[in-house]
Amino acid sequence: MTVKVCIPRAPGTNCDRELEYAFERAGAQVELVPLARLFETKEPFGSAGIVAFPGGFSYGDDVASGKIFAVEVQARLQDSLLRFLDRGGLSIGICNGFQVLAKAGILPGFTPGKQEATLAHNASGRFEGRWVTLEALACRAEFIPAGARIPMPSAHGEGQFLAFDDATLRRIVDEKLVAFRYVTRDGEAPAPYPDNPNGSVLGIAGICDPRGRVMGMMPHPERNIAFHHDPEWTRRSRSEEGAGMVIFRRLVEQARRGE
Repeated sequence: MTVKVCIPRAPGTNCDRELEYAFERAGAQVELVPLARLFETKEPFGSAGIVAFPGGFSYGDDVASGKIFAVEVQARLQDSLLRFLDRGGLSIGICNGFQVLAKAGILPGFTPGKQEATLAHNASGRFEGRWVTLEALACRAEFIPAGARIPMPSAHGEGQFLAFDDATLRRIVDEKLVAFRYVTRDGEAPAPYPDNPNGSVLGIAGICDPRGRVMGMMPHPERNIAFHHDPEWTRRSRSEEGAGMVIFRRLVEQARRGE
């Protein structure tokens, strides 16, 4: 079965092609779709198995990172997206895409449509662009490769994960919604700055929803999918894939199984 991936695009989105390429390498059929076209479609995600929200600077981040995109999703696509998830669809949001899913109330998703967490300005007060190491945790999302340590680039000015209150943070942890956390290259956690580039509480780099169907993360796995993407590529075999590919392969495989 061919898995179809829908990648919504907005003005300022600029990581969509990398995301498209990653999913194509994982065996999926990918369509980049402008938001305006999705608005005109009765069931915009009808034939998709995965909806992937890419990184970038949607709408120039003029109000806040991902906020305008999130308002558009809430107002015009939320019902369609929730129906898509109810019928078994999967979704991923990376960097700006994670900001969109959080601000649209899709993640963490205890009360769909209600914002319960955000990605705030980095604790350093500036844009942070560097390679980091993520540890994948056992969480509700089965496509997360629990136990794996995955290097990938981070590049954001607003990536500090914050729950709106202590009770929500406790639920995120207790209900196993933390998908990734920042660790040092040796695997130590919680990672200090700069290994945790934004000061996220508990080193949280990505979370999923209670059903394990939606996952958002700040760093970019789609930028480490070929052997030469890694900074230490000269030590690697040309037959190796970049470590980030495991996320896309597992996501496509779960969609193919229809779970």
